[in-house]
Amino acid sequence: MPEVRIGRQIPTEFVTLPYYKTKGAEAIKLYNKTGRTAQEWQELLIYDILAQNEEKLWTHTKFGYSVPRRNGKNEVVAIRELWGLKNGEHIMHTAHRTSTTHAAWDRLLKLVTKAKLQIKSSYRAFGKEHIELENGGKIEFRTRTAKGGLGEGFDLLVIDEAQEYTDDQESALKYVVSDSNNPQTIYCGTPPTPVSSGTVFLKLRQNALGGKTVNTGWAEWSVDKKTDVRDKEAWYQTNPSLGTILTERKILDEVGNDDDDFNIQRLGLWLRYNQKSAISSNEWAELQVQAMPKLVGGLFLGVKYSKDGTNVAMSVASRTDDGRIFVECIDCRPTRAGNSWMIPFMMNPNVYDIVVDGANGQQLLEENMREMKLKSPLLPTVKEIIVANAAFEQGIFSKEICHAGQPSLAQTVSNSEKRAIGTNGGFGYKSLADNIEIALMDSTILAYWLCSETKIHEKQRISY
Repeated sequence: MPEVRIGRQIPTEFVTLPYYKTKGAEAIKLYNKTGRTAQEWQELLIYDILAQNEEKLWTHTKFGYSVPRRNGKNEVVAIRELWGLKNGEHIMHTAHRTSTTHAAWDRLLKLVTKAKLQIKSSYRAFGKEHIELENGGKIEFRTRTAKGGLGEGFDLLVIDEAQEYTDDQESALKYVVSDSNNPQTIYCGTPPTPVSSGTVFLKLRQNALGGKTVNTGWAEWSVDKKTDVRDKEAWYQTNPSLGTILTERKILDEVGNDDDDFNIQRLGLWLRYNQKSAISSNEWAELQVQAMPKLVGGLFLGVKYSKDGTNVAMSVASRTDDGRIFVECIDCRPTRAGNSWMIPFMMNPNVYDIVVDGANGQQLLEENMREMKLKSPLLPTVKEIIVANAAFEQGIFSKEICHAGQPSLAQTVSNSEKRAIGTNGGFGYKSLADNIEIALMDSTILAYWLCSETKIHEKQRISY
């Protein structure tokens, strides 16, 4: 018989912190005693969720994950809760709908019974379910309200249906784990739809992937843009349980007239209609000059080859006589058009230095420059790229950057969001729109950084 294909087991996007050890193996062993068997992707998530540091505290005090529907994402929470009960934790499980909390209680109660844990009490009051073990471990199930959880203390807070979790509800619930010696909050859900009321899950994702969180883990299975609903390869990339509890036939039956809904619910697409740019159009507009400033100290060029190798952009930066740095994008052209259009700019006698980023074009451009007897460019390290992005952000908010209002650059900058680089809080940028080339912004950042890092003593009027 041919081998059955299964969906991608590793998240398409994830942020996990380095950890010392994990209780994941214990949790999986306990779960498998119930007669069920955890899938590989569920095991990997549990290992990250139950990761510990050297002080035996949770590495991730917050962990969010998003998986398309009917893949078994709630089973991950059940595994975590089962382990917590066995180890005496006090847990609160909240959801948007009463039917969801009841289903979660029913699922966990069956696991507790099959794992032969000693139950002290259990009741099924709809919307207020409860399980308590003889060892003191207990879990309360609640439908969320703006006041739910106040005055109660827990070790673990589970936010089920996290796409509906609102700021008001978070204000009421986030303190319920504050008194715990080792607190953890888990967010479990799917990408929000146009009618979803929650904002917390979205912001958690943005901040985690943007490198702006501390002690937070994130995992998701998703496409990064709207995709053909009949693209089976996309099905397998975004549904880890396809081939086990999901089948191609079941997914094909879901295909209908609403492509957006299918992309969100089945392919895990995070639509960008409710995401804000990391740099607003007003913030960028405030830096525009009405007349071209006097440039002093030389020109600095930044060249960026796009990640997919499609385009290459070149920008320029120079100090002004009032102490700011003027930036502008010279051009962005298809990579297949070659590098010859950049050489005349690089031969300008006022060019002081050049930085080039993008593995798919660096070497060839460096060879072209060598043939023209030009100074070798700086090829930045990842660490330097992180520094450059941070410097650009600081330059914007300190108003040390100025520009002439170039429409293409303004459009790119004001439609960008942060993306994480490395594991120490570094970030870069990516576009919020599929038709906007982020290389324009990246090349500008490189030029600005090179200019800001270089000390030029000789002042002269320059032009380009």
